[in-house]
Amino acid sequence: MSTTEREVRIAEAVRDLVYRSADFDPLELLHDLTDLATALLPVAGAGVTILDDLGRVEYATASDERCRRLEEVQIELDEGPCLDAIRDGTVMPPASLSGPAAMRWPRFARRARRAGITAVAAVPLRTPGFTAGALNLMSGQDAEPVPTPDDLRIAQALADATAACFGHQHDLNSQAVLIEQLSTALDSRLVIEQAKGVLSERLRVSLDDAFERLRAHARARQRKLTDLAADVARGEVPAELSRP
Repeated sequence: MSTTEREVRIAEAVRDLVYRSADFDPLELLHDLTDLATALLPVAGAGVTILDDLGRVEYATASDERCRRLEEVQIELDEGPCLDAIRDGTVMPPASLSGPAAMRWPRFARRARRAGITAVAAVPLRTPGFTAGALNLMSGQDAEPVPTPDDLRIAQALADATAACFGHQHDLNSQAVLIEQLSTALDSRLVIEQAKGVLSERLRVSLDDAFERLRAHARARQRKLTDLAADVARGEVPAELSRP
């Protein structure tokens, strides 16, 4: 049986999500999950929502600003695939936002369609004993493909690998440990959003471009993204990042 390039990339993606240093950056891991989902699956964008320490659903990260806004819209409206995937702990198969999903999530469907998203799907971010969040998949124009059942199996494998990494050196069934790590990711998210704004204004680039520059700079210098973002948010922008 021959192996395709995509199959190799999927195997490498699972490996890269699971194997991290003991002091890995939780939010960087979630960023990598959305990057890999958009690279390996037929979707226009991906986002992650997680539970905070009070059991509330919170936006964590997204592949781009459009997805970020729609993640926040779901939380604001208290309806959408990411909330259902977390609350039910089950896969939400692709749903057209012009079909039955428009009745299930009427306000979210209207907002998503206006943003150019026509179908959504989600898989839970879970350990064997606890659902901690969801990976949300968004499809664009009607003519574009939506994830197949096999694609959703790949998405679930990526989400499971991410959850396994969060349980690094701990019992995967420990809800308290996982919530603590996810809370760290939520705290980091706020700092990174501030840093994106600072860099976007300084360089007059989009927020998506600002974020990509932050990540590239952090990786090139083997720094934690959160640590770099904290510096930038305080106005301590490295010279290399200050150049347009």
